[in-house]
Amino acid sequence: MTYLLGLRMRDRDVLVVGGGRVAQRRVPVLLEAGARVTLISPEVSAALEDLAAAGHLTWLRRAWEPGDVRGPEAPLFWLVHAATDSPEVNAAVAEESEGARIWCVRADDRHASSAWTPASGSANGITVGVVASGDPRRSAGLRDAVIDGLTDGTLDARRGRERLRGVALVGGGPGDPGLITVRGQQLLSQADVVVVDRLAPTSLLDRLPADVEIVDASKIPYGRSMAQEAINSVLVERAREGKFVVRLKGGDSFLFGRGGEEAAACAAAGIPVTAVPGVTSALAAPASAGIPATHRGVSQDVHIVSAHVAPGDGRSTVDWAGLARADGTVVALMGVQRIEAITEALIEHGRSPRTPVAVVQEATLPGQRTVTGTLADIAASVRAAQVRPPAVVIIGEVVKTARDLDILHTGAQVEIDRMATGRDLH
Repeated sequence: MTYLLGLRMRDRDVLVVGGGRVAQRRVPVLLEAGARVTLISPEVSAALEDLAAAGHLTWLRRAWEPGDVRGPEAPLFWLVHAATDSPEVNAAVAEESEGARIWCVRADDRHASSAWTPASGSANGITVGVVASGDPRRSAGLRDAVIDGLTDGTLDARRGRERLRGVALVGGGPGDPGLITVRGQQLLSQADVVVVDRLAPTSLLDRLPADVEIVDASKIPYGRSMAQEAINSVLVERAREGKFVVRLKGGDSFLFGRGGEEAAACAAAGIPVTAVPGVTSALAAPASAGIPATHRGVSQDVHIVSAHVAPGDGRSTVDWAGLARADGTVVALMGVQRIEAITEALIEHGRSPRTPVAVVQEATLPGQRTVTGTLADIAASVRAAQVRPPAVVIIGEVVKTARDLDILHTGAQVEIDRMATGRDLH
């Protein structure tokens, strides 16, 4: 039988003997817990060497010697990890630790170890540790099952003594529900109220308990939408009622997502705000279509712009002339309806009409498709293919690079492009 205990390691000394793959796994966890780590090993992995160089641990660059656990000049360690590739050394470290009444985790022999490291993980402020008779693989499998349940809401952890308060601005990613961040999923599973956008991964809502309030804050292009002021009011009012509110958006809340406005409204009302970054479609759409936004020798800069107002419109703050001169990659969001104006502006300001262009519709979703062409003809191709939002426009030589690398035109993708453009990209 084992007696499970949660050790509070902040500012407590821990000795790790060995600098290989086992130590590389365990040292970061100890550091994250706030422990002061001393590492003894003649050689260590590159990652551990970097931690030592940054001052995050003390590295004694030598072999273990008797007396290291509790010698005359050694600190009194609270915990010891024996993680060398020598059973003899590990046995000696464990024996000396036992004599000093210090718990020792022996990596190579769980039966000879006085302590076992549980398979642990955290979700929603809960730390889970599993010890399955010291079997690390079985422990990790059970740990993962519990963490997954806490993360996706299958295990309801909202009813604790200290419930979350305030508003979380969660970027839900480009569309595929699997691309929301772990932290975003954790907070979503804790929500009392979810204020959700049209482009958010809405399939995740079906996993939530039935008593979670869902507020539809969709903004349909050129259609009905919930005013931003009304959204701000819902966030503040529900939070004032003591509820934990998650504002779930597509992409990233702070990239053309009005997250700054919502954070300001909450701050003005004295509501605490947590911001969780999301994977933006500005980078996910090119990647999902096999287009590198940057590529050595091709493009060293990426410019992400909003095209919700057309070039030449007095409300636009985008320097289209500068983008044309820069000759780097341009990624335009909300640009499908104004694709003609975008291409005309770039050509007018000096960008070559032969510059490759790709338009990715519904990136990362089952209906994803890509239309390719050049600045001279992409607008006609987009109209012929009846491309509709959400779609991302990628302009630059990286599109041609993807074609040359044979990672853009594959399988059905070729047929989509040929239907739209009548030819392959050259």
